[in-house]
Amino acid sequence: MSDNVLHDAFFSLHRGLPRQGPGSDDTTRRLLALAGPLPSRPRVLDLGCGPGRAALLLAAEAGAEVTAVDLHEPFLDELRCAAEARGLGDRIRTVNADMGRLPYPDGSFDLVWAESSAYSIGFDGALRDWRRLLAPGGALAVTECVWASGTPSPEARVFWEQHYRLRTTAANAAAAVEAGYHVLGVHQQPPSDWEEYYGPLGARADAADPTAPGMTEALAATRAELAMWRDHGTEYGYAGFVLRPADTRWRTRPERAADIAAVHAVNTAAFPTEEEADLVDALREDAAAWLPGLSYVAEAPDGSVAAYALLTRCRVGDAPALALAPCATVPEHQRQGAGSAVIRAVLDAARVRGERLVLVLGHPEYYPRFGFTPASRLGIAPGFEVPDEAMMALVLDGSTAVPQGTITYPGAFGV
Repeated sequence: MSDNVLHDAFFSLHRGLPRQGPGSDDTTRRLLALAGPLPSRPRVLDLGCGPGRAALLLAAEAGAEVTAVDLHEPFLDELRCAAEARGLGDRIRTVNADMGRLPYPDGSFDLVWAESSAYSIGFDGALRDWRRLLAPGGALAVTECVWASGTPSPEARVFWEQHYRLRTTAANAAAAVEAGYHVLGVHQQPPSDWEEYYGPLGARADAADPTAPGMTEALAATRAELAMWRDHGTEYGYAGFVLRPADTRWRTRPERAADIAAVHAVNTAAFPTEEEADLVDALREDAAAWLPGLSYVAEAPDGSVAAYALLTRCRVGDAPALALAPCATVPEHQRQGAGSAVIRAVLDAARVRGERLVLVLGHPEYYPRFGFTPASRLGIAPGFEVPDEAMMALVLDGSTAVPQGTITYPGAFGV
């Protein structure tokens, strides 16, 4: 049997389905929110767009000018028809092209989007090849299948090794950081995202004519995939990663022993008293609180320490969490991005470690840019009186339930 016959049978199973991979309008909206503020008419490149469910939403709700790319022309036909029917024909341009060989100049897009499609060139290849396409301040949103279990069953491992090598969410975050991105946010897609894809696909498979050329093989592969999800779907899932290239003006890294005096000086310069500087020194002596590798500095161009951010171990109820404090920037480098760069870097380091939750008590006008929201919304509260909007939380890994309860800080905080 020729590859063309099997290819045609496969696409006949998928033609006209609302989605060509796990997803939902809710997931698209969540990823869009994680990308942060965009221009009023953002330029979006939707790669492997399929029939264009995400492209249509981005055009309609974000006011985007969408360039929608796919290699399968019938999918693009479906998208053009849907765009015209919704009055979005002037907002969506379809292009038949290979996402691995894109003709666009550097900096062409405010947002590069890829739901359920990056596997075609691999997650690492997507990170490498698509970064150049982003305009300053732009973001990359990509969904990827990941292991949800640290010990997947032999059946699930064998199945995926035949198709695509999966990693954990933390390993993909580490790959993104290594490739020069900050992680703006991660969204663990719910099982209902798979049902939106597999429900219609399963119904189509049940109705297909098995005598059509190539259909026996296409149906066998499809049913094996559906059975794997039915039997082992708790062991893997899709996660959405929203990334932004790191600010190259500031080199960020973990503190070294030689930085201790400079870190003290940065905190002394940034605050009215030496309390925060002394707090760092006290936390450094607390083996239960201090986590090597989560005390970060940002270097000025001359190599001096310009900004600082620290994460230490705290608890919510009986569960481990992280406390972000203090964060400091020397006055001459304030409002130039150094503080944001070092905070994003230490949060990235926590994601890579597989940490789940970060708490901060701080300015509600500042920390939401990093994804923090009021902790009370998650059932988390401090053991002392503070304004509700000032006690904030950031979920780094939503694959398991977020702990609830009262925050217990290290003794050095004095609360």
